[in-house]
Amino acid sequence: MHTVRFTISRVADNQWHAIENDLVVGRGHATQRLDGRTFLSIDTWRDAVFHRLAAAMVADQPHDQVQYTVVDETDRDLLTNWVLAGFATWRREAEFAVPTGPSRATVPSGVVITTADEAPLRELDRAIRGEVDAAVGWHTMPAEVLPWQGGTRPIDPSKYTVAVRDGRYVGLVRVATMTRRPRIGLVAVLAAEQRHGVGRSLLDHVLDGLHSWGFEAATAEVDETNTAALALFEGRGARRTGTTLELIRRPGKAV
Repeated sequence: MHTVRFTISRVADNQWHAIENDLVVGRGHATQRLDGRTFLSIDTWRDAVFHRLAAAMVADQPHDQVQYTVVDETDRDLLTNWVLAGFATWRREAEFAVPTGPSRATVPSGVVITTADEAPLRELDRAIRGEVDAAVGWHTMPAEVLPWQGGTRPIDPSKYTVAVRDGRYVGLVRVATMTRRPRIGLVAVLAAEQRHGVGRSLLDHVLDGLHSWGFEAATAEVDETNTAALALFEGRGARRTGTTLELIRRPGKAV
């Protein structure tokens, strides 16, 4: 019977290695995001190494800490390994490729689509967060827009386009362009302005702009419980390219 002979070493505050015969046969990493949540990842091709790394990483975290990880839904082996490590599905996020190109959409009467200034953008950000938190909850929003535990959340106005009515910001869209494909990170509209075409106008505006810059498509991720967002992107011809699962491990879950 073959005996697995490797050791697990914590090589940094947030990194672990599995060592066999002086070779690294597996790596683990813990990342704390701006929202305060800790995400674990493991890179190895051997199940036994995965389980030992997962156990060591979980044991090294604060006993009352909730941990997360992200898995492509089609990677069944990796998903099984994380489930065996005590993780369970927390949310499902659909991934889309969104075609750019000229649109025929019209901006609602009285609304202007424009670039953002920081002060009113922060005011809108707080208002939208309050509304979402009181309704479906921020766990349905993309990870990078969750509340930041450090106090004032960093906001880069250059990444935002806003809808303005009567001098007040009523909707926003966030686009990251420092990627292979531009990424639409968030489309959000105040509750009183929803179902009037504001969100569609914002999305059309940025997609038209991306088309003029030479991009054929953008990417987006949408929580599958957010039916309004799904309808918005699918109505713009977005094509589903995959599904990502966000898994959670709560304190006290045995490994």
